[in-house]
Amino acid sequence: MDKRQFLKSSAVALSVLPLVGCSLTAQAASTTLATNGRILPKRLQKGDTVGLIASSAAVADQEDLVIATEVLQALGFNVKAGRFYTERHGHLAGRDADRASDLNAMFADPEVKAIICARGGSGAARILPLLDYEMIRRNPKPLLGYSDITALHNALLAKAGLVSFHGPNGIGSWNAFNVDQFERVFFQQELLTYQNEQESKGELVNRENRTRVITLGKAQGELMGGNLTVLTSLAGTPYLPDFQDKILFLEDIEEQPYRIDRMMSTLKLMGALDKIKGFVFGDCNRCTPGNGWGSLTLDEIFADFIKPLGVPAYRGAMIGHIPKQFILPVGAKVEMDANAGTLRLLEPVFQR
Repeated sequence: MDKRQFLKSSAVALSVLPLVGCSLTAQAASTTLATNGRILPKRLQKGDTVGLIASSAAVADQEDLVIATEVLQALGFNVKAGRFYTERHGHLAGRDADRASDLNAMFADPEVKAIICARGGSGAARILPLLDYEMIRRNPKPLLGYSDITALHNALLAKAGLVSFHGPNGIGSWNAFNVDQFERVFFQQELLTYQNEQESKGELVNRENRTRVITLGKAQGELMGGNLTVLTSLAGTPYLPDFQDKILFLEDIEEQPYRIDRMMSTLKLMGALDKIKGFVFGDCNRCTPGNGWGSLTLDEIFADFIKPLGVPAYRGAMIGHIPKQFILPVGAKVEMDANAGTLRLLEPVFQR
């Protein structure tokens, strides 16, 4: 499956801001900041070398790792695998120190221009204390993944201020929709409007990929979130960003509604929900009640926890454990429109 402190004080000059500090390198001094104070990763282009790592659970079938490499090559990249990429320690892709070492090494390697996580599962949170956030801040690169990679996205945002990308893992589905999203986000650097694909499949009225309004309205703010289970597991740690004025997006898989209810309760009790400006829920794959259970529905849970907030909110976005999914920049400024079921990027998410 896949957060916390803010950037240290920075000097602001014009709209492109250098990090300053007696110990920072020339590379760090030229780092471009987003206007919201976040660090933007450097641009990616075909022919670049990307790093492929396994930061969470091990990949059971080695053929999947071969396919992940071939996918990235088909996208136009050279691929560099992590030193411990194929290791295994119980259900994990190697010991914590080894998995952290691979991630640190990819950020430090000047040849590597982006980092792709092979899969989610479980275990990314274990390596958060072992990451070199100062070094990462000096070497901003795009990191892509979802599910358990939520832990990395939130930690990178909280501890290094780095914008990263919630989207397909290396061994995941790379269908035409996902490839198009990747190219538009990473190569064309579009200010995308994320709106669900409409597939009528011969029906008079579309039944697929429908969004549902929880509360009408529009809101602007920085995007944060990811997998609900992983996100709430970081509660009380320094690896969870402040929720103040954020647009919160969530998704999950194989969690019964009573567990979703419990996790939403956690977000409410810790004060997180009262801070957000907007809410988007994606897919909750196989989130059905257990046999013989009476259960709240997801609609009832959102009516209890989200509706009273009075902030714009909708559910059903193409986010989560589904074949076709949005590639969302975590930490970027967006506008959400609950009426239309859309998220729109308001600012570039790469250095100019």
